[in-house]
Amino acid sequence: MTDKTTDLNQQLIEFIQSSPTPFHAVKTMSEKLKAAGFQQLVEKDGWSLEAGAKYFVTRNDSSIIAFRYGEKPLAENGIRMLGAHTDSPCLKVKPNPDLNRHGYWQLGVETYGGVLLNPWFDRELSIAGRVSVVDVDGKLHHRLIDFCAPIAMVPSLAIHLDKEANSKRNINAQTHLPVVLDLVDGNDAGEFRSLLAHRVAAEYAELGQLELLEYELSLYDVNPGRIYGLNQAFVAAARLDNLLSCFVGLQALIEADDGQSMLLVCNDHEEVGSASAAGAQGTMLKDFLTRLIGDDEAMIRTLQQSMMISVDNAHAIHPNFASKHDDNHGPQINQGPVIKINANQRYASNSETQAIFKAVCAKQSIPLQSFVVRSDMGCGSTIGPITATEIGVKTLDIGVPTLGMHSIRETAGTKDTDYLTASLKGFLELSETAV
Repeated sequence: MTDKTTDLNQQLIEFIQSSPTPFHAVKTMSEKLKAAGFQQLVEKDGWSLEAGAKYFVTRNDSSIIAFRYGEKPLAENGIRMLGAHTDSPCLKVKPNPDLNRHGYWQLGVETYGGVLLNPWFDRELSIAGRVSVVDVDGKLHHRLIDFCAPIAMVPSLAIHLDKEANSKRNINAQTHLPVVLDLVDGNDAGEFRSLLAHRVAAEYAELGQLELLEYELSLYDVNPGRIYGLNQAFVAAARLDNLLSCFVGLQALIEADDGQSMLLVCNDHEEVGSASAAGAQGTMLKDFLTRLIGDDEAMIRTLQQSMMISVDNAHAIHPNFASKHDDNHGPQINQGPVIKINANQRYASNSETQAIFKAVCAKQSIPLQSFVVRSDMGCGSTIGPITATEIGVKTLDIGVPTLGMHSIRETAGTKDTDYLTASLKGFLELSETAV
């Protein structure tokens, strides 16, 4: 592995470590964009967008659009678009979470998205997210919070008390997943909202006396990502699906050459269907394009000159479960990006968009792979088909091969981070004649 590849993957690990929730991911991306000269827009304000400038806008603090405005007319040249999502499957703290049982202070949790539950046991967990508070003057504030330290765990039941644990144990999300936060002494019951209010007051002392109103909080594994393997072939971290795509998309957008109009959208709520104001099925991207382009005819002309690449991790073939893959479509780690194809439009790729991307990769000698789910299995989906449906742009679905998807810790290939960055940068720089 080259020094450049090592550095890029270390940056990825740092990005993920600073982004335990979608709110934190958007904050991290916003800081990187500001450092790269992007100007922040606010949706409730009036806009005056100028060719040659760089902008970004957020919604719900958990979704973001970054845009580089090229000099060439949009209706003639279109926009090169990248899409990803900021959310990952996890455990979320319930509104009234306190459980004081048998001397333990526990918190009740909900499962968010398609969580692979077994790996959440016996992990050092912390809590992060967004809180809403009101100060003594009645002013409402929304702030991010992160306990950072390991403060919770979901302990396993010892095998001595469940002899069939390795063959028949099922996980009940209601009864088996409440996290242990502390011990309680006698009648002293723990109260999470009080704990959280004290934490917020300490972290935001400049706001003065505060009253906690509400929160959206997630649990996460505090253990940082690692590069591993005898030859450092792998990168393991939480939330690679899909913060790896957010990170690489952002790198490509910032590093791409000027000239072409290009855009990155990272939506929240993909893991639960995208049906929200901040999700891909919401109006955020359409609203942005409407304010950018204007009338209906210009919008249609621009979109017909444009293309979107939806970037979301793909399933690498698992050496212990190879039968779960179609024999001819088992992507391998460090063998390049994966084009995701589904006849029933669970992925938006078609022959036209595949050909365009293949031409981009061939020009840079970047290897490519294809994924098609077994014909006797169901298929997941991405923001690709939703975005294509909502705005009418031709779309391709791709991703890097990943093991352990939706686990608390996932694995991807260190070379694939490089391959994906180069391929997306090449796509963003495509001339008007190429799409």
